[in-house]
Amino acid sequence: MPNTVIVGAQWGDEGKGKIIDVLTEDADVVVRYAGGNNAGHTVFVNGQKFVLHLVPSGILHKRKLCVIGNGVVVDPVGLVEEIQGLRKLGVRVDGNLVLSETAHIVLPYHRALDAQREALKGKNKIGTTRRGIGPAYADKAARVGLRVIDLMDAARFESKLRERIRENNGLLRALGAKPVPFKHVLGQYSAAAALLKPFVANTVQLLHKALRDGKSILFEGAQGTFLDIDHGTYPYVTSSNTTAGGACTGTGVPPNCIDRVVGVMKAYTTRVGEGPLPTEDAALGDLLHSLGREFGSTTGRPRRCGWFDAVVTRQAVMINGITELAVTNLDGLDTLPVIKVCIGYRHGKTKFDHVPSDTALLAQCEPVYAEFDGWQEPIGNARRWKDLPAKARAYLTAITDLTGAKLKIVSVGPDRRQTIFV
Repeated sequence: MPNTVIVGAQWGDEGKGKIIDVLTEDADVVVRYAGGNNAGHTVFVNGQKFVLHLVPSGILHKRKLCVIGNGVVVDPVGLVEEIQGLRKLGVRVDGNLVLSETAHIVLPYHRALDAQREALKGKNKIGTTRRGIGPAYADKAARVGLRVIDLMDAARFESKLRERIRENNGLLRALGAKPVPFKHVLGQYSAAAALLKPFVANTVQLLHKALRDGKSILFEGAQGTFLDIDHGTYPYVTSSNTTAGGACTGTGVPPNCIDRVVGVMKAYTTRVGEGPLPTEDAALGDLLHSLGREFGSTTGRPRRCGWFDAVVTRQAVMINGITELAVTNLDGLDTLPVIKVCIGYRHGKTKFDHVPSDTALLAQCEPVYAEFDGWQEPIGNARRWKDLPAKARAYLTAITDLTGAKLKIVSVGPDRRQTIFV
């Protein structure tokens, strides 16, 4: 398989976990390049559900090397819990999981700051997962963050942790939050360090050796294009580069080693948290929630739902250089007689064929819709393109044509087997 970047073409939760799991069959290495345990990739294998937050989705395949890259911010305690949980489920994680020594770590004061700042924003909150991801990336940018390599040196970690907790406790008190206890954090993280030590390595060297050996690499993105810190609906974004460019900075693999970019998008649109969602539709959300769909795998919060937005996905294709598309959750639309697709925006007399950079303006835009006939029959058993109803094929052709990239994969259910290659 060519070296492939998987990116979300909407606001995250597009079903990347399943697509990564399916494509891992033909890859040698799977590397996560951005985000933290605010991400939640859900994979169903033979009816069993796995929710992964930091460990790459490729871990569910035998003999695949899984790498957590330098661009990820890692909660060591959370990672240990995830590893132990996978072991209990019979998943092998020894010898096939590697953690970058230069990844930054998330600490309890990051989570406390995240939660307190959200609480103080009131109605202007961002809608973060409160996992401390933003404050951890802020420390990284401010050059005061602690890395895995620091965690592995007991004396150095204790010294740096003491200083960072002293400084951040002052900030927490100023914000009206409780301080973080140094001794408890030191003990908890030192225990995690001992358990994680066998997994830690120089992943830049490891990945370049894999390239020299002719191995194929699958780059696993987290969140989605419009949660990207630079290209998303700022400030309602995450704190990392979730777009394809993050695959290079988050792993140390150069752009000329990337062969293709697969964009994952739902057959409709969702987002979790605050921020504009031009095609949001309460009735569609009620329908999907009543089917037990569209609840966050990390937060459990019901996702906001809307019709497919071709303006958003077309811009995602442009920003990421998406060459192939994977459409997921098509079966969520099975019962609808009419399906809407946003083909543009209108604000007063002004029309937009792109996503405005001004988030406040975007929030005021009205979607311009085209309508398509629904197929009104279950499609979960379809395994080939021709098994899909003609109206479902027409809908897929329309939304991919509007988006501007080639359709490659269609998912008609959560299980690996419910996948159609076009």
